[in-house]
Amino acid sequence: MKSMSINLIVLTLLTMFALAPVQADPPEFHTVKAELIKPRQGLGNTLEKLKAGEEVRVAYLGGSITAANGWRVKTTKWLQSAFPKAKIHEIHAAIGGTGSDLGAFRLEHDVLQHQPDLVFVEFAVNDGGRQPEAIWESMDGIVRQIWKSNPQTDICFVYTFRVNYENDLRKDENPRAASAMELLADYYGIPSINVALKIAVLEQQGILKFTSETPVAKGVILFSKDGVHPLDEGHEVYTEVIAEAFKQMETTSQPVDHSAKLKQPFVTGHWTDAKMIPLDASMLSGNWKELPADNVLQKRFGGRMGQIWEADTPGSKLTFRFRGSQAALYDLLGPDGGQVQITVDGKPHEKLTPRFDSYCTYHRISTLRLADGLDPQQIHTVTVEIDAEQPDRKPVAFRLKNPEEELKSAKFQGTRIRVGKIMLRGELVP
Repeated sequence: MKSMSINLIVLTLLTMFALAPVQADPPEFHTVKAELIKPRQGLGNTLEKLKAGEEVRVAYLGGSITAANGWRVKTTKWLQSAFPKAKIHEIHAAIGGTGSDLGAFRLEHDVLQHQPDLVFVEFAVNDGGRQPEAIWESMDGIVRQIWKSNPQTDICFVYTFRVNYENDLRKDENPRAASAMELLADYYGIPSINVALKIAVLEQQGILKFTSETPVAKGVILFSKDGVHPLDEGHEVYTEVIAEAFKQMETTSQPVDHSAKLKQPFVTGHWTDAKMIPLDASMLSGNWKELPADNVLQKRFGGRMGQIWEADTPGSKLTFRFRGSQAALYDLLGPDGGQVQITVDGKPHEKLTPRFDSYCTYHRISTLRLADGLDPQQIHTVTVEIDAEQPDRKPVAFRLKNPEEELKSAKFQGTRIRVGKIMLRGELVP
């Protein structure tokens, strides 16, 4: 009887280990050959709905290149013309100056709540300065969140161009960020469209100029003014490549249930647990106040950030506790921004953190990193306190016509901190 019990325990343990997902060896980065279109497992679920004339929701998750009224708008129009019986709904989920690290946290609010059938992911330019391992964590989190929400949702990576990427592309190699994303795409069977390669090829053929201070010859495409953000003709090139990709995939794609791909992640540190949590009055002390609905910043940014809280009195604090590994704030930078002292588990950061930088002639969405690499099983306490002094405004001087006078104006005075949500990998605790 005793031996039967032992055998039963052994059998149960063996079964548990057999069912548990086994993590593969950590991936190794290497440069990946640049190809215009890689269909992989295609866009079968989306194409099936398009050809059946159903409603199709297409999300565009990316940075300023996607936020512009360019390839995003043009691709939506092309899809509607190519599949006239379908009804295309565009989900605009792009924010300038942001990468996949913020994308993983805002995915639920900006994309998933709208129940997309297809998600274009465009971060190869804004992730250009990040290491492959960091890109994998956030991009793997994006992929897994999408399929966890709906395993019938298709994903397509789009790699856009910026000057200096041509150095790799001329060798038929992807730049670092796109190479990292291609390795992830290979693992999950996600199709990718390399519009950057097309730009590099056209430039080599003499058909396109990346930038030009003088008018270009007739028949030559001027891609951009800054080497990053396409002019209309540049966006047209992007759209033509995407249209060609759809035509290719239409003949080869089959509907796929992506849920089986979630059994084993690409990297162990994937950000599938990334989330945003609104601020609560109980976390705040000092002169914090909710911006009213008619406030210009609330009207402009509230759609992305939710309710924005503002404070400017030195000593005003935001304090919260969480069990997890990473925390940040979804906040605004601006010309009147202050600086803060961040304290994690009783240890203050060595330096104050300004909410102002060299772009701050205007307000924009940003991320205030608080802590990462923490023990995910422990409870951590975070405090963000407004400092009495405003940050150095000189970094923005080169953007001003008369910096000596302009930096004295009311526009550039203040210690204001504006926060929308807490970004967590973990859970808040009382």
